[in-house]
Amino acid sequence: MKIITHKDIFNLNISPAEAYEWAEYVIENKSKAILPPKISIKPDEMEGVFCNVMPCYFDEFGGVKMVTRYPGREPSLDSQLMLLDTKTGVTRAIVDANLITALRTGAVCIHSLLQFALKDFSVIGMMGLGNVARATMIILLDKVKDRKLTIKLLKFNNEHELFAQRFSGFDNVEFVYCDTAAELVQDSDVVISAVTYAGQNVCEDKYFKPGVVVIPVHTLGFTNCDLFFDKVFADDYGHVKHFKYFDKFRSFAEVSDVVNGVKAGRESDEERILVYNIGIALHDIYYAGKIYNKIGERAVDIDFAPPAERFWL
Repeated sequence: MKIITHKDIFNLNISPAEAYEWAEYVIENKSKAILPPKISIKPDEMEGVFCNVMPCYFDEFGGVKMVTRYPGREPSLDSQLMLLDTKTGVTRAIVDANLITALRTGAVCIHSLLQFALKDFSVIGMMGLGNVARATMIILLDKVKDRKLTIKLLKFNNEHELFAQRFSGFDNVEFVYCDTAAELVQDSDVVISAVTYAGQNVCEDKYFKPGVVVIPVHTLGFTNCDLFFDKVFADDYGHVKHFKYFDKFRSFAEVSDVVNGVKAGRESDEERILVYNIGIALHDIYYAGKIYNKIGERAVDIDFAPPAERFWL
């Protein structure tokens, strides 16, 4: 069994185009996966802490991803993955899933942006400016190379300045700093939120203009949109059916059904659209399988020496 570290994956230099291609393939072929809803553990006495366990089978690989959030840890989010060979039942690798998580989340986010945003979108509001937001921006700039973009960033400590500095080399991007979420949302064609904790909705209904697409990466802070947005899409029905206002959605469909022509996507420039890409293990497992095949013999091998006989007690 291989141990695939964060550094191993980082050194592969997976391109934004390849990361997007992998996500696109998974979205188109989601119906072939076995994907139970994730299990989420949230200790009552530990505010903002969670442990999510996410199983999946897809093509030649299956496995389980575990992602945790501890606000006092640096970084607060951490994830690992166990990769299984579906044909033999052999565990092929234990994989650090932090870079995988950032890449697949960014790729799926930009897929939804390109799928549902107005064709002439140019103003994007972004909040929660950590690694996921950076991965999202990297993939966006690879997919939209020539369009002039205004990126509105919510001020938080000095993260907005570091984010703008990270992408200062792109001539087609102008960064604007916003003091409040309402200022960021107002007049944005697309709103992307990667905040990992929100105790309340980020702003009132009136700030969301007609035609806007809202993509809350961690689903937090936009429950008011559930009640008045024209359409809601998600990566998986089983992961959102328990939402408080699910039965009040005006329209719901999975993104994969839109991509495959089973359901309608955007039908007018006035529709407000909400996209809940919860983050399903299907993407992580597929990415991990691709990475496993790329790394080959370069990864460290370990032998757990499991029992070789039927009876061993």
